[in-house]
Amino acid sequence: MITVKTFVFNMFAENTYILYDETKEAVLIDCGCLYATEERILSDFIAQHNLQLKRLLCTHLHFDHILGNNFIVQTYGIKPEAHRNEVKYLPSIKEQLKSMKVRFPVHWTDVKDYLVGNEEIRFGESSLTTILVPGHSPGSLTYYSHKDSIIVAGDTLFNGSIGRSDLWGGNHDMLIAAIKDKILSLPDETIVYPGHGPSSTVIEEKLHNPFL
Repeated sequence: MITVKTFVFNMFAENTYILYDETKEAVLIDCGCLYATEERILSDFIAQHNLQLKRLLCTHLHFDHILGNNFIVQTYGIKPEAHRNEVKYLPSIKEQLKSMKVRFPVHWTDVKDYLVGNEEIRFGESSLTTILVPGHSPGSLTYYSHKDSIIVAGDTLFNGSIGRSDLWGGNHDMLIAAIKDKILSLPDETIVYPGHGPSSTVIEEKLHNPFL
Protein backbone atom coordinates (compact mmCIF):
# COMPACT_ATOMS: atom_id res chain seq x y z
CA MET A 1 0.00 0.00 0.00
CA ILE A 2 1.31 3.42 -0.95
CA THR A 3 1.78 6.04 1.75
CA VAL A 4 1.68 9.66 0.55
CA LYS A 5 3.64 12.30 2.46
CA THR A 6 3.00 15.92 1.52
CA PHE A 7 5.42 18.79 2.07
CA VAL A 8 4.52 22.42 1.37
CA PHE A 9 7.63 24.25 0.16
CA ASN A 10 8.81 27.68 -1.05
CA MET A 11 6.96 30.99 -1.16
CA PHE A 12 4.48 29.61 -3.70
CA ALA A 13 3.24 26.93 -1.27
CA GLU A 14 4.07 24.16 -3.71
CA ASN A 15 3.19 20.58 -2.80
CA THR A 16 6.11 18.16 -2.87
CA TYR A 17 5.20 14.49 -2.49
CA ILE A 18 7.05 11.39 -1.33
CA LEU A 19 5.29 8.12 -2.11
CA TYR A 20 6.53 4.92 -0.48
CA ASP A 21 5.33 1.49 0.61
CA GLU A 22 6.20 -1.15 3.18
CA THR A 23 9.44 -2.02 1.36
CA LYS A 24 10.71 1.53 2.10
CA GLU A 25 11.37 2.17 -1.58
CA ALA A 26 10.14 5.63 -2.55
CA VAL A 27 9.64 8.11 -5.36
CA LEU A 28 9.77 11.89 -5.00
CA ILE A 29 7.41 13.99 -7.10
CA ASP A 30 7.89 17.73 -7.78
CA CYS A 31 10.70 18.64 -5.42
CA GLY A 32 10.10 22.31 -4.63
CA CYS A 33 12.32 22.82 -1.57
CA LEU A 34 14.20 26.11 -1.84
CA TYR A 35 15.64 26.99 1.57
CA ALA A 36 18.14 25.05 3.68
CA THR A 37 15.45 24.46 6.30
CA GLU A 38 13.19 22.88 3.69
CA GLU A 39 16.00 20.70 2.38
CA ARG A 40 16.65 19.53 5.93
CA ILE A 41 12.96 18.77 6.55
CA LEU A 42 12.89 16.62 3.41
CA SER A 43 16.16 14.78 4.01
CA ASP A 44 15.34 14.22 7.69
CA PHE A 45 12.04 12.59 6.74
CA ILE A 46 13.79 10.31 4.26
CA ALA A 47 16.41 9.33 6.84
CA GLN A 48 13.99 8.90 9.76
CA HIS A 49 11.78 6.57 7.72
CA ASN A 50 14.76 4.68 6.22
CA LEU A 51 13.50 5.36 2.71
CA GLN A 52 15.38 4.36 -0.42
CA LEU A 53 14.74 7.10 -2.96
CA LYS A 54 14.47 5.49 -6.40
CA ARG A 55 13.08 8.13 -8.77
CA LEU A 56 12.73 11.91 -9.01
CA LEU A 57 9.57 12.52 -11.05
CA CYS A 58 8.26 15.84 -12.36
CA THR A 59 4.68 16.61 -13.26
CA HIS A 60 6.02 19.61 -15.19
CA LEU A 61 9.00 21.96 -15.16
CA HIS A 62 7.61 25.27 -13.92
CA PHE A 63 10.18 26.73 -11.57
CA ASP A 64 8.24 26.41 -8.31
CA HIS A 65 8.03 22.63 -8.80
CA ILE A 66 11.71 22.01 -9.54
CA LEU A 67 13.56 24.34 -7.16
CA GLY A 68 14.85 21.36 -5.18
CA ASN A 69 15.93 19.16 -8.07
CA ASN A 70 19.57 20.16 -7.84
CA PHE A 71 19.57 19.38 -4.11
CA ILE A 72 18.28 15.87 -4.84
CA VAL A 73 20.90 15.33 -7.53
CA GLN A 74 23.70 16.46 -5.23
CA THR A 75 22.42 14.57 -2.18
CA TYR A 76 21.04 11.34 -3.62
CA GLY A 77 22.51 11.16 -7.12
CA ILE A 78 19.07 10.89 -8.74
CA LYS A 79 18.24 13.05 -11.75
CA PRO A 80 14.75 14.30 -12.66
CA GLU A 81 12.43 12.72 -15.21
CA ALA A 82 9.82 14.65 -17.19
CA HIS A 83 8.07 14.84 -20.54
CA ARG A 84 10.21 15.92 -23.50
CA ASN A 85 7.86 18.82 -24.33
CA GLU A 86 8.66 20.41 -20.97
CA VAL A 87 12.29 20.73 -22.02
CA LYS A 88 11.51 21.58 -25.63
CA TYR A 89 9.02 24.39 -25.03
CA LEU A 90 9.76 25.79 -21.57
CA PRO A 91 12.57 28.25 -20.80
CA SER A 92 15.21 27.36 -18.24
CA ILE A 93 14.50 27.95 -14.57
CA LYS A 94 16.65 31.10 -14.60
CA GLU A 95 14.75 32.49 -17.59
CA GLN A 96 11.42 31.66 -15.94
CA LEU A 97 12.43 33.43 -12.75
CA LYS A 98 13.60 36.47 -14.68
CA SER A 99 10.34 36.74 -16.60
CA MET A 100 8.36 36.41 -13.35
CA LYS A 101 10.61 39.02 -11.69
CA VAL A 102 11.67 36.61 -8.94
CA ARG A 103 15.26 36.68 -7.75
CA PHE A 104 17.12 33.98 -5.88
CA PRO A 105 20.03 31.70 -6.80
CA VAL A 106 19.01 28.37 -8.30
CA HIS A 107 20.59 25.80 -10.60
CA TRP A 108 19.05 24.24 -13.69
CA THR A 109 19.25 20.45 -13.57
CA ASP A 110 19.06 18.54 -16.83
CA VAL A 111 16.33 15.93 -17.22
CA LYS A 112 17.79 12.43 -17.13
CA ASP A 113 15.03 10.50 -18.89
CA TYR A 114 11.95 11.50 -20.84
CA LEU A 115 8.53 10.12 -19.99
CA VAL A 116 5.80 10.07 -22.61
CA GLY A 117 2.71 8.74 -20.81
CA ASN A 118 1.46 5.23 -20.07
CA GLU A 119 4.74 4.15 -18.50
CA GLU A 120 4.75 2.03 -15.37
CA ILE A 121 6.85 3.51 -12.57
CA ARG A 122 7.72 0.72 -10.14
CA PHE A 123 9.03 1.07 -6.60
CA GLY A 124 8.94 -1.68 -4.02
CA GLU A 125 5.68 -3.60 -4.39
CA SER A 126 3.90 -0.58 -5.84
CA SER A 127 3.55 1.12 -9.20
CA LEU A 128 2.31 4.33 -10.78
CA THR A 129 1.12 4.90 -14.33
CA THR A 130 2.08 8.12 -16.09
CA ILE A 131 -0.82 9.96 -17.73
CA LEU A 132 -0.21 12.89 -20.07
CA VAL A 133 -2.56 15.82 -19.28
CA PRO A 134 -1.32 18.82 -21.32
CA GLY A 135 -2.72 22.33 -21.17
CA HIS A 136 -1.22 23.87 -18.05
CA SER A 137 2.12 23.22 -19.70
CA PRO A 138 2.97 21.36 -22.92
CA GLY A 139 3.95 18.08 -21.28
CA SER A 140 2.19 17.97 -17.93
CA LEU A 141 2.23 14.47 -16.50
CA THR A 142 0.15 12.98 -13.72
CA TYR A 143 1.01 9.84 -11.72
CA TYR A 144 -1.81 7.40 -11.03
CA SER A 145 -2.23 4.26 -8.94
CA HIS A 146 -5.39 2.32 -9.66
CA LYS A 147 -4.67 -0.08 -6.81
CA ASP A 148 -4.34 2.69 -4.22
CA SER A 149 -6.89 5.06 -5.83
CA ILE A 150 -4.59 8.09 -5.94
CA ILE A 151 -3.36 10.50 -8.60
CA VAL A 152 -0.66 13.14 -8.22
CA ALA A 153 -2.01 15.77 -10.58
CA GLY A 154 0.53 18.59 -10.50
CA ASP A 155 -1.01 21.87 -11.61
CA THR A 156 -3.65 20.36 -13.88
CA LEU A 157 -6.53 19.96 -11.41
CA PHE A 158 -6.96 21.58 -7.99
CA ASN A 159 -9.54 21.37 -5.25
CA GLY A 160 -12.32 23.47 -6.81
CA SER A 161 -10.12 24.90 -9.57
CA ILE A 162 -7.84 24.10 -12.49
CA GLY A 163 -4.32 25.07 -13.49
CA ARG A 164 -3.65 28.36 -15.22
CA SER A 165 -2.99 28.20 -18.94
CA ASP A 166 -1.42 31.60 -19.61
CA LEU A 167 2.18 30.52 -19.08
CA TRP A 168 4.66 29.07 -21.59
CA GLY A 169 2.91 26.62 -23.91
CA GLY A 170 -0.36 26.62 -21.95
CA ASN A 171 -3.71 26.03 -23.64
CA HIS A 172 -7.01 26.40 -21.78
CA ASP A 173 -9.20 24.33 -24.11
CA MET A 174 -6.61 21.55 -24.21
CA LEU A 175 -6.38 21.55 -20.41
CA ILE A 176 -10.16 21.28 -19.91
CA ALA A 177 -10.43 18.49 -22.47
CA ALA A 178 -7.50 16.58 -20.99
CA ILE A 179 -8.82 16.84 -17.42
CA LYS A 180 -12.23 15.54 -18.46
CA ASP A 181 -10.78 12.75 -20.58
CA LYS A 182 -7.84 11.64 -18.45
CA ILE A 183 -8.70 12.47 -14.81
CA LEU A 184 -12.48 12.72 -14.44
CA SER A 185 -12.75 9.35 -16.20
CA LEU A 186 -10.96 7.70 -13.27
CA PRO A 187 -12.97 6.01 -10.49
CA ASP A 188 -14.94 8.49 -8.38
CA GLU A 189 -13.12 7.59 -5.16
CA THR A 190 -9.69 8.46 -6.61
CA ILE A 191 -7.89 10.94 -4.35
CA VAL A 192 -6.44 13.89 -6.28
CA TYR A 193 -3.17 15.28 -4.90
CA PRO A 194 -2.63 18.68 -6.58
CA GLY A 195 0.45 20.85 -7.01
CA HIS A 196 -0.91 23.45 -4.58
CA GLY A 197 -3.59 23.38 -1.90
CA PRO A 198 -5.57 20.55 -0.31
CA SER A 199 -6.38 17.20 -1.85
CA SER A 200 -9.75 16.32 -3.33
CA THR A 201 -11.46 13.41 -5.07
CA VAL A 202 -12.59 12.81 -8.62
CA ILE A 203 -16.26 12.77 -7.62
CA GLU A 204 -15.89 16.03 -5.67
CA GLU A 205 -14.44 17.77 -8.73
CA LYS A 206 -17.05 16.27 -11.03
CA LEU A 207 -19.85 17.62 -8.87
CA HIS A 208 -18.51 20.93 -7.59
CA ASN A 209 -15.62 22.27 -9.68
CA PRO A 210 -17.01 25.41 -11.39
CA PHE A 211 -14.46 25.19 -14.21
CA LEU A 212 -15.58 21.73 -15.25
